Amino acid sequence: MDFKPLSQFIDRITSWRIPWAEVLVMHRNETVFRYRTGYANLEEQIPIDDRRIINLYSMTKIMTCTAALQLVEKGAMLLSDPLSAYLPEYAEMTVRKTLPDGGIAMERAERPITVRDLFAMTAGFSYDLGAPSIREVVERTNGRVPTREFAAALAKEPLLFEPGTRWNYSLCHDVLAALVEVVDGRRFGAYVRDEITGPLGMRDTGFDLSEEQRSRLAPQYEYNDALGKPVRKDGNGYRIGTEFESGGAGLLSTVSDYVLFLNALTNRGTSPDGVRILSPAAVDLMRTDHLTESMRDDFSWVQLAGYGYGLGVRTHISKAGSGSLSPLGEFGWSGAAGCLAIIDPDSQLTVMYAQHLLNNQEPYVHPRLKNIVYACL
Repeated sequence: MDFKPLSQFIDRITSWRIPWAEVLVMHRNETVFRYRTGYANLEEQIPIDDRRIINLYSMTKIMTCTAALQLVEKGAMLLSDPLSAYLPEYAEMTVRKTLPDGGIAMERAERPITVRDLFAMTAGFSYDLGAPSIREVVERTNGRVPTREFAAALAKEPLLFEPGTRWNYSLCHDVLAALVEVVDGRRFGAYVRDEITGPLGMRDTGFDLSEEQRSRLAPQYEYNDALGKPVRKDGNGYRIGTEFESGGAGLLSTVSDYVLFLNALTNRGTSPDGVRILSPAAVDLMRTDHLTESMRDDFSWVQLAGYGYGLGVRTHISKAGSGSLSPLGEFGWSGAAGCLAIIDPDSQLTVMYAQHLLNNQEPYVHPRLKNIVYACL
């Protein structure tokens, strides 16, 4: 294995517009390559180090779906169950429909939202955190927005389409976190800590930081084209309440920590030292393509050509479509500040890539990074 092309790529993108980047490659449970370069703090010229905590944003979704799949494994719920069996406020939903004359009509939903719809992003939700009902719950709870109350508020908003008929990237996994709370009884963050991060020895992953961890939180940037440089932009815009444990975008972690979780999935649910978080059958269900043919046009991000969508993850289904060197069945997801997970049980390969730049250049960076990794093996 020669990873020189990978380090050269990291050097290239950090000399371009990304303040820092890090990549960790595990093969057969061994770290075979790790490289980082750039400045965690541009203003003070502080180099990136291996203990920096970052916002994972949507890479949280893999953890949320893992937590919920554990409850499916235990028989606590089924993918085919109506969501309203657990969250009664979702029993009677309204769908916003466009009429032939261009007008808008509100109609009663004909289909129920199922648990599967939450996993697969087919419930009909939007990603509008500024919707009236969401603003109302922020005000009513004095900025706390407990996860369960967030889900109750979202149920008041009309759906964009009949559940199960289309795919739309949305707040599904935030509701899935509330579902875990209701089915299990613990707060979502406590469940994740007790059942996943704690057993795996992940001490730097969670929804809230200690004082010591806050001192290690990496500054966050956004590239300003007018100024021609990254500018500081801290905070997580998806964390709309102090008690809102966002299953869609709320986790913070380090590269060293989160790769432990990703590698357990690469091992089809069990860590190298024997901690089992999912069964091989559940991991295979997660990376199965759950899109119907009518949903393909909805899942149209250029960097995900050749991929389907599983239970909270992209999953590689067509080499001809993707032009990717990864094998079919490789899966994972990414986050708003640019981190990327590559989980590949068949190659026994795990990759955790991290950066902390909001306009993240994902369509450029991620497909190239993936091909370079596989070419280096």
